[in-house]
Amino acid sequence: MAVGSRRRRPMSEINVVPYIDVMLVLLIIFMVTAPLLTQGVKVDLPQAAAEAIDPKDLQDRPPIVLSIDREGRLFLSQGVSPDSPLDDAMMEARVAALLRRTPGVPVFVKGDRAVPYGRVVEAMTLLQRAGASKVGFLTEPVAPTEGR
Repeated sequence: MAVGSRRRRPMSEINVVPYIDVMLVLLIIFMVTAPLLTQGVKVDLPQAAAEAIDPKDLQDRPPIVLSIDREGRLFLSQGVSPDSPLDDAMMEARVAALLRRTPGVPVFVKGDRAVPYGRVVEAMTLLQRAGASKVGFLTEPVAPTEGR
């Protein structure tokens, strides 16, 4: 028997360097895309003690969100330029096209608390004429009071 003829056992360690590289690439991608995911216009929403929307209902298709800013201008969350205001006819046409393409998609109104109520009603009428059978309102949750 030779003195140096012992067999070596194979190493059973996992090389984690490629996994770290992939993780860092994904981190950079998420950091770049996260600011792009916030959509819409800055609107001061009213507070209401309403039940929250179930996220499972919104997984299949993103909702159509009609934002109404303080001046009463209309903005649509989906489309080429969600940050540019639309006139009433253009908004109605775009919502009608979106609803034809994806029927049953949820439609929400995100109205600023300072916008006149009449403007919100006009926007709701436009959405109904475009084919939205159900329209919901987006609000901020009521802040909990101290001492409770």
